[in-house]
Amino acid sequence: MIILKADGIKKYFSSPGSGFFSRSGAPVKAVDGVDISIEAGESLGLVGESGCGKSTLARVLLRLIKPTTGKVFLDGIDFFALKGRDLRKTRRRIQMIFQDPYSSLNPRMTVGNTIAEGIKVHKIVKRKDVRTRVHSLLDKVGLPPAAESRYPHEFSGGQRQRVGIARALAVEPDIIIADEPVAALDLSVQAKIINLLRDLKEDMGLTYLFVSHDLGVIKHVSDKVAVMYLGRIVELSDKESLFSDPLHPYTRGLLASIPSLERGGKKLKAAIRGEVPSPVNLPAGCSFCPRCPEATERCKLEFPPFVTINGGRKVRCWLYS
Repeated sequence: MIILKADGIKKYFSSPGSGFFSRSGAPVKAVDGVDISIEAGESLGLVGESGCGKSTLARVLLRLIKPTTGKVFLDGIDFFALKGRDLRKTRRRIQMIFQDPYSSLNPRMTVGNTIAEGIKVHKIVKRKDVRTRVHSLLDKVGLPPAAESRYPHEFSGGQRQRVGIARALAVEPDIIIADEPVAALDLSVQAKIINLLRDLKEDMGLTYLFVSHDLGVIKHVSDKVAVMYLGRIVELSDKESLFSDPLHPYTRGLLASIPSLERGGKKLKAAIRGEVPSPVNLPAGCSFCPRCPEATERCKLEFPPFVTINGGRKVRCWLYS
């Protein structure tokens, strides 16, 4: 059953004008017509280079920023059309874990108060049971009950991210959007947080949208993978097929950029070459064409459709159209 569905999401930002009398120039197409759907209990990985629009899309889905066009449905309900009490009731179903575990926490609030805030607003438990609920959440993310009286600056980066996870879980959501949740952490801490998120998904039946620029991380947490480039999804596939047989040249480039161990030393394979085109002035044809080793004349002139092949896999590339 599809729990989250996005149709035709676009988010354009105005850019400074180049002329003396111009108020604004061409829009920055941060997200440019994205359709995705996530089934209940599934983990969808959203991957792409920095600046491709992943975080913007995540914030649109959460209704933190308003889209230019498009709709988001939660269990078939138009999320963007909700107001007042209905919006508050539905909003608790979809929560976010932010990239920076420090700036996303209020430095003037104790950890206990940070986690308790959502519990009180949504009346998850009775007032007298709030502290017990906070202790339970701290234990669930691997922190002691005594942590409730401490402030964010007293914790390490990994511990602060555990607090952020506990805060997201506090209102008993169905969907968690994790926006680069381990990007700011050391590698050893990353593994612990990833394992924690995987365990929570299984224990609580959560649905994830996991945003990352690192395919190595995506491989460990996702069931399906959506590859994003310059505001558009260019490949959508189950995890096993994508890693064993990537379709889009951009996906192949991302996989080739993952560090590998060869002869006992760390060696970086050939990465994607060339500069990313400006989102203000995209190429007429395929956006990846200027960097693609397999580009043809048609790629320069025509924008490729999103086609379905090989039992449900989707790709936006003229090689398959």
